[in-house]
Amino acid sequence: MKYRQLGSSDLHVSEISLGSWLTYGVGVERDQGIDCVRHALDIGINFIDTANVYGRGAAETVVGAALAGVPRDKYILATKLFGSMSDTDKGLSREQVFKQIDASLKRLGIDYVDLYQCHRYDVDTPLEETMQALTEVIQQGKVRYIGFSEWPANRIADAFAIPDVARFVSSQPQYSMLWRRPEQKVIPFCKENGVSQIVWSPLAQGVLTGKYLPGATPASDTRAASDSMGTSMADWLKPEILSAVQLLKPLAQEAGVTMGQFALAWVLREPNIASAIVGASRPAQLDENTAASGLVVDPALFAKADEILRPVLRKSAT
Repeated sequence: MKYRQLGSSDLHVSEISLGSWLTYGVGVERDQGIDCVRHALDIGINFIDTANVYGRGAAETVVGAALAGVPRDKYILATKLFGSMSDTDKGLSREQVFKQIDASLKRLGIDYVDLYQCHRYDVDTPLEETMQALTEVIQQGKVRYIGFSEWPANRIADAFAIPDVARFVSSQPQYSMLWRRPEQKVIPFCKENGVSQIVWSPLAQGVLTGKYLPGATPASDTRAASDSMGTSMADWLKPEILSAVQLLKPLAQEAGVTMGQFALAWVLREPNIASAIVGASRPAQLDENTAASGLVVDPALFAKADEILRPVLRKSAT
């Protein structure tokens, strides 16, 4: 496993990280989730990402159980706030920052998180209020660094313009060979301001592994066939996308890697990417994914892949 510095922080995170969206405490049984987290640590993944809203606390609870007894310096843990935790608990107000960090720490069974992320931008709370509250939880020792997820570039710039508050070190956008939006504005701004990307869905929820065939019913043991996890995949399962992805197989074969490894290596070709978050319902899935760390692939093969996927890309500016 290779490691990269996370923005301007002193954290060095594994190039492949483990996420818990749609999985632990929701679509994957508790014991399976615990096995996946512990296996991730065994094979060099040191960065675990979760959020309070995943299963309304269920994912944090599973992650906390998996990390119980593990020396605190053996992993880097990130969680998030913003999403609705009840009819009244949502957003990035000062009250919510203080309330949700305490609730997350309790579920995780730890004293602090390494990275606390604003899951989305809160248009209903003054940005100054949010940034000051985040600064205070850092000062209290409950959070080491802060980040954001899916913020547009102008909002990121607004945060950096506020004086005397903590600075973001990470951005968590969706990014993959099929989803290119961050390239236009977010990544360039972050490069100039000491912010790294931690990307989610680098495999387009498994579509870029090539296991979903156009016109075929997804296998029963896949995410697409799951009642709890499959609904978020509808846009990726369009025939034109699945057909284009199948054309990548010869390129991956020429590179001597699996399609999933090819797609992860494509993401990690960008120096501003610190880590690519993958999901896993079985420990063995992580073995293949972690092999993408440090892969050297001929850029000409990536250029051919870009050309194949160009007609089905999503890349509007944010």
